[in-house]
Amino acid sequence: MNESNEVRLHFLDYWRIVKVRSGLITLAFLLVMVTAGVTTYFLPREYYSKVTGEVKPDNSAPVGDIGERGNVGRSIADPAYITTQFNIMQKTGILYPVIDQLKLADAWAIEGRKLDAQTTYLRLLGMLDLHEVRNTGLIEIGVYDVDKQEAANIANTIAVVYREKRLSDLQESIDRGLATVREETDKQRKRVEEASAEMAKIRQRDSIIDADPESLSSALNTADRNVVALEQQLNEQRLVVTRIKGNLEQIMKLKPEELKEVLRTLNIDDQNVIKMVAAMQEGFSEESRLQANGLGEKHPRLLAIRAQREYYSSVLESSLKSVTENQASKLEIEERNLAALQAKFDDAMQNQIKDKAKTGDYTEAKSRYLLAKKLLESAQQRISTELFNRNNFFEPFKIVEKAEPAIYTKRPNVPAYMGLAALVGLIVGVSLAFFIEYLDTSVKTLEDVEKYLQIPVLAVVPKDISQLIKTKGDTPDAEAYRILRANVEFNKPDRNANTFTLVSGGPGEGKSTTLNNLAYTCALGGYNVLVVDADLRRPTQHKFFDIENDHGLTDYLTGHATLDEITRTTKIDNLSFIPSGNLPGDAVGILNSQRMVDLIAKVKGQYDLAFFDSPPILGVSDGSVLSSECDITIMVVQHRRFPRAMLQRVKQAVIHAGGTLIGVVLNNVDSKHDDGYSYYNAYNDYYAPKRKEAPRRGGPALRPAPTPAGTTVSPREDGEEY
Repeated sequence: MNESNEVRLHFLDYWRIVKVRSGLITLAFLLVMVTAGVTTYFLPREYYSKVTGEVKPDNSAPVGDIGERGNVGRSIADPAYITTQFNIMQKTGILYPVIDQLKLADAWAIEGRKLDAQTTYLRLLGMLDLHEVRNTGLIEIGVYDVDKQEAANIANTIAVVYREKRLSDLQESIDRGLATVREETDKQRKRVEEASAEMAKIRQRDSIIDADPESLSSALNTADRNVVALEQQLNEQRLVVTRIKGNLEQIMKLKPEELKEVLRTLNIDDQNVIKMVAAMQEGFSEESRLQANGLGEKHPRLLAIRAQREYYSSVLESSLKSVTENQASKLEIEERNLAALQAKFDDAMQNQIKDKAKTGDYTEAKSRYLLAKKLLESAQQRISTELFNRNNFFEPFKIVEKAEPAIYTKRPNVPAYMGLAALVGLIVGVSLAFFIEYLDTSVKTLEDVEKYLQIPVLAVVPKDISQLIKTKGDTPDAEAYRILRANVEFNKPDRNANTFTLVSGGPGEGKSTTLNNLAYTCALGGYNVLVVDADLRRPTQHKFFDIENDHGLTDYLTGHATLDEITRTTKIDNLSFIPSGNLPGDAVGILNSQRMVDLIAKVKGQYDLAFFDSPPILGVSDGSVLSSECDITIMVVQHRRFPRAMLQRVKQAVIHAGGTLIGVVLNNVDSKHDDGYSYYNAYNDYYAPKRKEAPRRGGPALRPAPTPAGTTVSPREDGEEY
């Protein structure tokens, strides 16, 4: 419960700061809004045109060695692919041709001076807006420009140049691969020619008749046919073993996710594996998409996708292992078959050598020729297949929608700019308010007073309080002074202490008004009260009583008048007044005299309460003199005005002068903004008396006020006279 209350108080403190500094916050908000409005007004109006296209990676790869094909290229699931293509579009290799085709350097000339290539490139780069269409394979190439037609032309030209560059790069890759294959084919053709020449030479040398040099079975006897057949089988078996061994080596290098290509190489149609590979690739794509959407590494959807992908990977790894084992077993079987054929062939050769030794060289040469020719035909077939496939390859970049001139401007987005400015203005205003509040060391709360001055707060006086002496009847404003009167009674160090002075650190803190209203309240409470305007430098009390200040305290202190002569009656019962009088130029420091001490002693015995208005205590000695002579000193502090250090100096000044400081009056508090003080005057109307207060009962004996000459004593309401 305490924690919740503490949090609530903290929140109310923040809200109080916002209310107190609402003017500053409003000013900062308006300044930011005006600045944003002016800036937005002068910003150039830009149109936006975009090209929508489908970008695809190059899945093909150059042809490898004769009879082989390179690995499959990049997968579309690569999350960095689109970003890479965006970077390529922003390079000079794409934008320089665009600049040249559209002659942008001339179109953007400043005062007839053509822009250089680098400046034009940087300006064009700042106009681009490239982004991927979410959940699709499409991208948008956008351009901002003050000229709507130029924006559309630039966007279309960038798309065309990028497409041509992709086609050109792809064609160069194809040409390089085919050139390599053609070079290998030419070498194989030379081998065929050499084998054919060697076969013809042996045939002529040994007088061998062969009606069909392109076939092993022609012009040969049974033994020859047997040897040729066995040799052909042996060669084919060698090719099979070589092919299986090559496949096995290739499989050993592959990863589980590439199992689909392994099955394609082995001509195995396993739909489950193909679906798992596709699902695994979709898992990579989905994971990349979710990460791009901002999901964290431990998001349940990401973890589920990764778990599913790991399951597929384990299954594929098991399948790949099974395929590898099958290929290894197949290789072992074929090698045993090869060894058997080799042995059989060796026996046939021995028999043939015995029967017809001279045909051996020819048969071997013919076999080499036919094998080389077969490999050549295979290479030529591969080239033909690749040329057909390359001439029908897919477009790496397909323009789906061309850019058209925009109808409306896109930038600046005035509602968004002004909304952002409003948010920034509020943040700046509130931050500035809290910063100034942090720098403000003035007294803000009762806790500040009690913490830094170590004295109690006797009363909290609201802002714009009225002068009670000039009001008719009772008002809610009087309640604060009734509270002050009660707290003064409770905090008096001595029952006989009845002379008071109110001090403040600087002018304008409401000290004189507070003293006058307090004296008025005490008089209404039945006390015989005297107000002495001892602020000789800036007297104000005579204005409250509407009495001339032609003579008064200064006349008494200079010996030109008696106490009775300077004491004036007022229209308020029980309230007498001594004005300050005119201060002679040679009488500075007149309060620090024996006559002032005598005056205080006299009024102390004649009145229940005597209040001495004093000047600010800092910088003027009069306040310190009054504090030392009067029984009680009360400090008046204006809310949120002077720093705490100054108030501490006021307290020290009173203590050093020997005064008795009993408390503080926190004056001029704006309870509308400072909610913490609202309860001080929330019930003023409730507590305001409905009739005139009766005299105090049981209090100090009331002393009769001195009666000036020529006046009569009027009866009090309770029958007593004064």
